[in-house]
Amino acid sequence: MAPPRTSTSVISVTDLHKTYAGRSVLDGLTLDVQRGEIFALLGPNGAGKTTAINILSTLTRADAGTATIAGFDVRKHPVAVRQRISLTGQSAAVDDALTATENVIMFARLSGLRGRAARRRGADLIERFGLTDAAARPVRTFSGGMRRRLDLALSFVVTPEVLFLDEPTTGLDTRSRRDLWAIIRSLADAGTTVFLTTQYLEEADQLADRIAVLHDGRIAASGSAAALKARVGGESVEVHDENGVLLKRVPTDGTIAELRRAIDELDRQGVTGAVSLHRPTLDDVFLAITEPDRPRTEHLVGAAAKESA
Repeated sequence: MAPPRTSTSVISVTDLHKTYAGRSVLDGLTLDVQRGEIFALLGPNGAGKTTAINILSTLTRADAGTATIAGFDVRKHPVAVRQRISLTGQSAAVDDALTATENVIMFARLSGLRGRAARRRGADLIERFGLTDAAARPVRTFSGGMRRRLDLALSFVVTPEVLFLDEPTTGLDTRSRRDLWAIIRSLADAGTTVFLTTQYLEEADQLADRIAVLHDGRIAASGSAAALKARVGGESVEVHDENGVLLKRVPTDGTIAELRRAIDELDRQGVTGAVSLHRPTLDDVFLAITEPDRPRTEHLVGAAAKESA
């Protein structure tokens, strides 16, 4: 077995390609994820997010390209890769007929722990993931948020170097989603690298150290949330009518002087309505990249291509 490379990148992907039924899903995907960071991969439905995770977790083979986890090639050394990762998919992989404790102990035994060690690990994880009060209840009585916490607990029977989360909060209510965010942050703080796919832009904004937008099978833009927002543009003063329709937008640099200038300009033009200050959001970034008719798309994609050259 080839020894792992010495690198700060725990995930390295170069020119991955994957086609299903004649349709190109990944078309030259290239990315790196640093040790200990939370990395979010964004993209619309069908963009290839789950395909990327399946390749990186050795569940699917790429048609071309290379990918390594902790220095091990996912195609050549799948066993070594699986020993270093955990995967939590879009549906909870738990047994509804068992209690939370029984589920965790079962996974601990499947992972090689025996007797007292399995029970001790089960108790530790039940407490760590906030399930102590429900430990003896059958999982079929759990809420969606509780099931996802249990699913995450199972992923940590053996602490992984890399945790793959494929849309982990899909279907959860706002409170359950935020509870899960706190758990994910604590896992990253403890040293686990988190690779997250999500359709919730707020989730990426709140959690991720770095974000990449997957479009047409490759990374169209990447960076911190703040950096991506800055590439869309600065702040603007907006006026909407009583139905929320945008009537006028005046760009500003966010200073008090510029705000005064923008409002004076609106007064001169006789524009009336509800005035608000708009700051760029990840929604703006996402739409600028994934909707080709938006005027900033060419700028964003071109900047991303320039950075990766």
